[in-house]
Amino acid sequence: MSLPAFATQARPLAGIPVSDLSTCRALIIDTNQTSRSILRAMLADLGLQTITQAAKINDARRALETQAYDVVLCDYHFDDSKMTGSDLLDDLRRAQLLPYSTVFVMITGEASYVKVAEAAESALDSYLLKPHTSNALAQRLHMARHRKVVLGSIFEAIEREEFSIAAELCLQRFANRGEYWVYAARIGGELLLRLGRHEEARKLFQAIDETKALPWARLGIARAQLDGGHALPARRTLESLLSENPTFADAYDVMGRAQLQAGSFDEAYETYQHAAEITPSSISRLQKVGMLAYYLGRNDEAARSLERATSLGVSSKMFDYQSLVMLAQIRFEQKDYKGVQRCLVNLQHAYEKQANSGRLRRMTGLVSVLALMLQRQVAEVVRLVKAMVADFEMPDFDFEAAGNMLGLLTRLRNNELELPDAELWVQKLASRFCISKPSTDLLAMSVSGFKAYGDLVHDAYKSIVDHAEKALEQARNSAPGAGVKTLLVHGSKTMNAKLLDLADMMLNRYRDQTKDAPILTEMVQEMRGKFCRGSAQVQLGANTGRQAGALNLRN
Repeated sequence: MSLPAFATQARPLAGIPVSDLSTCRALIIDTNQTSRSILRAMLADLGLQTITQAAKINDARRALETQAYDVVLCDYHFDDSKMTGSDLLDDLRRAQLLPYSTVFVMITGEASYVKVAEAAESALDSYLLKPHTSNALAQRLHMARHRKVVLGSIFEAIEREEFSIAAELCLQRFANRGEYWVYAARIGGELLLRLGRHEEARKLFQAIDETKALPWARLGIARAQLDGGHALPARRTLESLLSENPTFADAYDVMGRAQLQAGSFDEAYETYQHAAEITPSSISRLQKVGMLAYYLGRNDEAARSLERATSLGVSSKMFDYQSLVMLAQIRFEQKDYKGVQRCLVNLQHAYEKQANSGRLRRMTGLVSVLALMLQRQVAEVVRLVKAMVADFEMPDFDFEAAGNMLGLLTRLRNNELELPDAELWVQKLASRFCISKPSTDLLAMSVSGFKAYGDLVHDAYKSIVDHAEKALEQARNSAPGAGVKTLLVHGSKTMNAKLLDLADMMLNRYRDQTKDAPILTEMVQEMRGKFCRGSAQVQLGANTGRQAGALNLRN
């Protein structure tokens, strides 16, 4: 690929000379007032004029959610929290609250290899050991900003969303072993994964691992294998990695994802639990544990984890409001009106801030129904449920919304509200979202409180499989066009992504043998554009922010 002229040379970010820190905004995060004062004085001596201080984790989160900082100095230990600086950094990366231009320096008295390794996994810009001098801090800051400048053309390409160009720049620096080639290679691997070039990403991470034997490189190999559809090799890679690095929390996250995709929900639960134990104040991991416990019917554990995640960060961008929906359904089963109402109030506040969010609208409506049902306002419950059913065919109505709705219908049925069309609604949702055995099993868990609904879910998946097998048999019998039409007929009726994706694959394979291929292709693509937007893989909560093991690729 030929690269534009601007991409061949590094230059200072935002025109700031490397030696000039005077225009930088800095945030100091430390529970000790004396330490904060010392750091502030050191930064002031280096010319920084805008310096903010945060004594608590939540204060730091709020500061970073509302303001961009050029420099963040963060202590590793917090006296008032089990959360460490690494935990905070991990959550900030996941929530995409740290742009590449921000220099993040961890300050600690821990000099052991484990702590230094944790810093590397978190992709820190620098790591400063106590006690330190002003000169040591200055050196770290200037070196970190120098790296931002050297790799500036890569960051600028990412900022413009020219990911292919950024990836090529990373690969060039890796091949030439240019300055900061390992870090550039890590960015390159992330870009290749985002571009869907999974095999190239795997080879790049493999080359890094062979050269440097870095845990994050081997995790990158596993992620590339998993995203490329090679789940078993990914799990073997992860098992080897975790046997050598048993405290590598991101590796447990990726293992949990692999187990979810395989339908091994009990194993995934134990894996996510272990990751949460390693980082007990990680909002995202607490939510994963709570959500999966909810599906598995372990309501006490689900409530504990989801309540803790809510208390830690309900107002944070790191918080997933699906936690409140699940928590409300648990509180409903306990006849806890105040508990349901607390969830509803939090959702209403969030919806007020994001009035265009269909997801939050559906969540708020669902929890409103639960609150009304506990007050026995049956007529209003019936009215609202019928209004919610109108969303079933919307393109943005996804697997998560289906699971929530199935859970609601089950709880209403178990509270003696027999809606005449409830079975038809369950069948409709199942027909659309039973796209694999794991997704079917998870939906069946949503209705586990009422066997008849569970039978409908499994029957719907069996019907989808039957339609798919019939179409494949037609293709094998030299009638691929008929097979595609079979898939289109049932795909348009059910809106099932499995059938529509199979129609697309069949057209690509048998295009030359398919009459009216262009017309069929147009029909398939139109329906896939509407109903195959989401991932076909099982996941917990919204797929937002940084993936486990990944670097933040958005400024």
